[in-house]
Amino acid sequence: MITRTTFAGFGGQGVLVMGYVMSHGALLKGLNVTYFPSYGAEMRGGTANCTVTLSDAKIASPVASQPDTLVAMNGPSLEKFENRVVENGLVVLNASLIEEDLSRKDVTLLTVPTAELAREVGSDRAANMIMIGALSAKTGLLSQEETIKGMRAALKGKDKFFELNEKAIQRGFTFVNNGK
Repeated sequence: MITRTTFAGFGGQGVLVMGYVMSHGALLKGLNVTYFPSYGAEMRGGTANCTVTLSDAKIASPVASQPDTLVAMNGPSLEKFENRVVENGLVVLNASLIEEDLSRKDVTLLTVPTAELAREVGSDRAANMIMIGALSAKTGLLSQEETIKGMRAALKGKDKFFELNEKAIQRGFTFVNNGK
């Protein structure tokens, strides 16, 4: 098993943190992991993306020119990365910021209203945790428990955010599993 996921969005949307959470969850699960971040010089508002490769065997390269999954947090990221996703891959969109349709019909689409769901759990800043929960639920790469453990490991020392982030991850799972 080998799977590559590209997370992309603006700086400040927690894109790199989503990849970091997935990486830590997979490491704790016993998988081999590469985490390959890329971001502009700006801290907030610039572009940010990362690619996470998970495998039960050794990983030859962290570069993923054709990811299996794309998580797009904004329109420019969708435009940039949509055509790179493998045929029959998965595209997960932040429906709170992306209104346009995919140009491709050969991929599965999951739209997640991250801002609305984040407000339900108590903070707009939890949108990225909503998204990582929804992604984990949809792909089955990590269970809810593994995703939460990954978040705790990735954000070690930031315990004050754990409760909110756990609620957001759970809400992402619920959204995918119950359709609302």
